[in-house]
Amino acid sequence: MGDRTHPEVEAANEQFYQAFEALDLARMDAVWAHTEYVKCVHPGWPLLVGWDAVRDSWRAIFENTAEMRFTIGDVSTVATGSLAWVTCTENILQSVQGRISVTSVLATNLFERGADGWRLVHHHASHVLTASSEPA
Repeated sequence: MGDRTHPEVEAANEQFYQAFEALDLARMDAVWAHTEYVKCVHPGWPLLVGWDAVRDSWRAIFENTAEMRFTIGDVSTVATGSLAWVTCTENILQSVQGRISVTSVLATNLFERGADGWRLVHHHASHVLTASSEPA
């Protein structure tokens, strides 16, 4: 189950990051399931529940971000039945309000397969602690 390739899920995950990099709300709309049970946790944000809240969060991020570039690593994909999840490390270069930053984030993306293919139903991203922020 976990050691086979899942090209359709991997493609859906890539489309999510392409929409994110493009700061394109229409493309993000196409990646997500539009249900009340979708959930999203951006680093430092509270849990967002339901498509309206999740979509509003993407709109706010895209409106306040000039540039976003991802290098995705440590990708692991598991699919079983109509659910699949991808874990990965997001290495993000971004420009927000004139400030450039590079951040590493651990992410889990949960996809559900429906009539229109694999759609994102849960995205959870958390900052990676650096060696300097770990307890001694």
